[in-house]
Amino acid sequence: MGETEQRPTAGSRLGAQENAGISTLEHGQKPPMTPPGKLISIKIQMLDDTQETFDVPQRAPGKVLHDAVCNHLNLVEGDYFGLEFPDHKKMMVWLDLLKPVMKQIRRPKHVVVKFVVKFFPPDHAQLQEELTRYLFALQVKQDLAQGRLTCNDTSTALLISHIVQSEIGDFDETIDREHLAKNKYIPQQEALEDKIMEFHRSHMGQTPAESDFQLLEIARRLEMYGIRLHPAKDREGTKINLAVANTGILVFQGHTKINAFNWAKVRKLSFKRKRFLIKLRPDVNSSFQDTLEFLMASRDFCKSFWKICVEHHAFFRLFEEPKPKPKPVLFSRGSSFRFSGRTQKQVLDYVKEGGHKKVQFERKHSKIHSIRSMAAQPSEQHTEVPKQSSTFAYGDDNDAAAVQSCRQGKELKASTEDTGQHKSPSLKKSPKEGRKVDGAVVSTVEEEEEVAKDRMQQNRPQSQQPSTAGSLTGSPHLSELSINSQGGPSVANMSLSPNLSPDAKQSSPLISPLLNDPSCVRTDDEEEVKRKKFPSEKAYFIAKEVATTERTYLKDLEVITSWFQSAVNKEDCMPEALKNLIFSNFEPLHKFHTGFLKEIEQRLALWEGRSNAHIKGDYQRIGDVMLKNIQGMKQLTVHLWKHNEILIELENSIKNSRKLETFCRDFELQKVCYLPLNTFLLRPLHRLMHYKQIMERLCKHYPPSHTNFRDSRAALAEISEMVAQLHGNMIKMENFQKLHELKKDLIGIDNLVIPGREFIRLGSLSKLSGKGLQQRMFFLFNDILLYTSRGLTASNQFKVHGHLPLYGMTIEESEEEWGVPHCLTLRGQHQSIVVAASTRAEMDKWTEDIQMAIDLAEKSSGPGPELLASSPPDNNDPLSVSDCPSLPAGLISDQRPVSISYVCWYRMQSLSFYDILQSNENQLSGNLLRKFKNSNGWQKLWVVFTNFCMFFYKSHQDNHPLASLPLLGYSLTIPSESENIHKDHVFKLHFKSHVYYFRAESEYTFERWMEVIRSATSSASRTQALSHKEPHAY
Repeated sequence: MGETEQRPTAGSRLGAQENAGISTLEHGQKPPMTPPGKLISIKIQMLDDTQETFDVPQRAPGKVLHDAVCNHLNLVEGDYFGLEFPDHKKMMVWLDLLKPVMKQIRRPKHVVVKFVVKFFPPDHAQLQEELTRYLFALQVKQDLAQGRLTCNDTSTALLISHIVQSEIGDFDETIDREHLAKNKYIPQQEALEDKIMEFHRSHMGQTPAESDFQLLEIARRLEMYGIRLHPAKDREGTKINLAVANTGILVFQGHTKINAFNWAKVRKLSFKRKRFLIKLRPDVNSSFQDTLEFLMASRDFCKSFWKICVEHHAFFRLFEEPKPKPKPVLFSRGSSFRFSGRTQKQVLDYVKEGGHKKVQFERKHSKIHSIRSMAAQPSEQHTEVPKQSSTFAYGDDNDAAAVQSCRQGKELKASTEDTGQHKSPSLKKSPKEGRKVDGAVVSTVEEEEEVAKDRMQQNRPQSQQPSTAGSLTGSPHLSELSINSQGGPSVANMSLSPNLSPDAKQSSPLISPLLNDPSCVRTDDEEEVKRKKFPSEKAYFIAKEVATTERTYLKDLEVITSWFQSAVNKEDCMPEALKNLIFSNFEPLHKFHTGFLKEIEQRLALWEGRSNAHIKGDYQRIGDVMLKNIQGMKQLTVHLWKHNEILIELENSIKNSRKLETFCRDFELQKVCYLPLNTFLLRPLHRLMHYKQIMERLCKHYPPSHTNFRDSRAALAEISEMVAQLHGNMIKMENFQKLHELKKDLIGIDNLVIPGREFIRLGSLSKLSGKGLQQRMFFLFNDILLYTSRGLTASNQFKVHGHLPLYGMTIEESEEEWGVPHCLTLRGQHQSIVVAASTRAEMDKWTEDIQMAIDLAEKSSGPGPELLASSPPDNNDPLSVSDCPSLPAGLISDQRPVSISYVCWYRMQSLSFYDILQSNENQLSGNLLRKFKNSNGWQKLWVVFTNFCMFFYKSHQDNHPLASLPLLGYSLTIPSESENIHKDHVFKLHFKSHVYYFRAESEYTFERWMEVIRSATSSASRTQALSHKEPHAY
């Protein structure tokens, strides 16, 4: 025992003072009495793989040993950790903090107890201490090495690159190769070394603390993060795995999550011998029985899992430690086990109160020292978590916004002095485009908003906060959400506010570091008076809309002419004929519209009096510029007619070349490709519709006697003629593109794209089966109806469960027959199904479109070709994969953007082909001011609305969006008096607990934003959608 004092301890190795331990008890609470008696030595294996020996009395409870370890490490947030050891049956169990250590560890000389992370919070930003995050990072490193944290190669390489950055610092190829040769982070690491070094190269200047933060940001979005699998069987004898997380109990098949039971749904957990029982709260819409039963290997396994479930529920759901049950007088029934220790809320409150001394510590594997301030700083006690900060300054639209922004994954770094003082964050350009990884891709608005609001109220002084990337962003596509979204997303990654239970909010596929960080410097009212006084007439704002949307259109063209062309030239994967076909038709368009935009901006500058003020003339008009350039566009019509051929040839080449298919899929993962590639190919046709709408508004605004009316009317006539010529072709191509997009979304169908097939509607419905109502995704075409579920992979794809030919089908309402609201019975020639919509309006839309599709099928020659669907019938599923629309942690296993189909699934919405056509016409760009529900200031953003989604940029000059917000399911309203906005031209977007305010610069732009957003948040009858259409032959 004397020897243990002489060798270096964990505390001395980490630079701690000998008696500087910090208690993990509540303020005013006394430590447990240390029972007298003989001391026993317990070997503890730390997360850095070192072993320490602790001497505790034989009769001491487990809490004494746990507190001794935490004090030794100076660990303030020790409640997230636990002690794990093999019992006498070689089964790994957690040390009970209330029972004597000797009764649990029978032979302490032969047992090594592991100090590991026990409770994984939904958001690592809730971990206030750098030491805590460092230990969590070591746990992630350990789980990777042991194969417990599974993910794809890209995610693995990115995780390891952050570990390497924290251990050896900035990239050096020679040092990197030597380090990776000596340190094996995963089995078969050699295959990923080049990718690891490629990622590591982009982390220049990143401190170890920032690397830990980035590592946890990526890891927490992975489906297996913090998951320990417990083998079991369901009632049918199917082998599954059970796990418990902060959100509830999870069900896995292999390493794929197939179901989740949130704590809010669970009424009681119990076990009886080998049977683990989950009793659910009654729910009309639930597809499960009242009690679910799972069979485990033995009673001990079952009890062990039940205990950890009880502890997780108490830690994440309760406000304080549960009180002990009174001892029974005669007989005891059931287990007396209860959770012992502080709940997460108590831990958060304790750290917020502050008063504890922060000490230095040294990272065992790192050559870089991480230093925490030695002095207590109550005003900065929550600044440990690296944050982003963004500054948006008012200015002319042509000027780049002044921005100080935290780098999204790779762009911005905060440097830290050795003295512990923090410099202001500085902007750095990323050497190459950010990459999307499984579970860290989707970058959208909703998931972390509440945490950001809490930080805003606690951390007013933000000038000296350390800054780092809070999450990797990507272009949307949920995300989750991001969905980017080329999202996210995300098993439900719930942002657990200290005062809220995990079920109080659902994660979304969408998270946004830019849009949810209140530390961003906001535009104050005092700055507003500095704004230049621009013209206020409606014609000026119509002209300005031409300029703002033209900027976005030109950026979209550059995706093809610059980014895509550059990538194609580097890879020898595209036939030369196809390459010439694409770029020879897009380059003339790009050249023409570059000049067009310059001319519009010059006219606006004259209109605003910003340049050449000495020149006299009537420059307060736009009709003449539009007429001149629309006439010039007519010369380019030959290129627009080629777009049909481009789409078909590209898809045929992708079908015949696996290399080209991989190349196009990888290109869509780049941030700059924030929409599907085919959508960019259709942009020139969409733009014609925009010009037509703009000229219609301009002609409606001017009286016939106005000098600008004649030019405006002539321009309208010219563009209307072009649109009329190309409209039929555009509808065919839009249908063709949508079929190919859906083909990527579906698993189990091989011949979705066939001549004559037309897409009509997709959306979420509940299907009645033997297990009750189960959420299914339906896809309606003019000849067939598919129903699917979310696949058993952690992707956005949907698994086909069955299909019904529309030929000979009948449809009838059946609410009374089945007792289910908004219920329909679809009777096919060989099969009938019963479905229910979420609302009456949704049921009416489906009824109308299905009946219309049936009529179209009846008018055709007969039944269409059979689909090659290999999925099993819906009723044979061993477990429902859609208990609720929760999002998996890894949104996109194949790293495709989150599709509009997945947004409809998550938001319980539907979308028709007519809606898509309307969306192509309702696109808008411009500056908006954004405000949170509980924030004070307004933040200026460049916003692009397209594809039912708002994309957010720092300025119009940016090449890719920082975040996105899919609008399906959102409510669009005007703020009420009680919301105390007191500003003009403000509209409100609301979905569940997520509220955003946006402020436009004028009455006209306010009305335009309301108009286009309303088209995405609400839909009307679609009778005209197919009533006048030609079949889409190609």
